[in-house]
Amino acid sequence: MSSSLPEPELPEDVDDAPLDGPGTTITPYRDGPLIVRGDFRLVDQDGVEIDPGRATIALCRCGKSGIKPFCDGSHKRSGFSAPSTPSRPRPAARLLREASEEDD
Repeated sequence: MSSSLPEPELPEDVDDAPLDGPGTTITPYRDGPLIVRGDFRLVDQDGVEIDPGRATIALCRCGKSGIKPFCDGSHKRSGFSAPSTPSRPRPAARLLREASEEDD
C-alpha cells in the first residue's frame, strides 16, 4: 500500500543546509512555519522519537497540515497569518531585562 501524503515543505527561501556549529535555531517565518535548523531531537508527547528525515525541517504553525507536525504548505491556501516576531515581549524576557539592569 503506497502513501499519498505530501512531502514536508520548506519555504522557497530556506537553505536546508545545517548550521555551522552546535545548537539549534528555530525561526518563525512570517505567515508560515517554524524552521528548525541544527542539532535537534523531535519527539511526540510520549517521548517517542520522530524521524525528521533531514537536518532542516519546517514545523506547522497553522494547524492545517496533513502531515503534522511537519508543514505541507497548507498555510498558503488557508490564509494563515502570523508575524515573524512576537507582537509584545514575553513577561519573562521583561523580568530578565529588568534584573540585568539592576545588576549594572
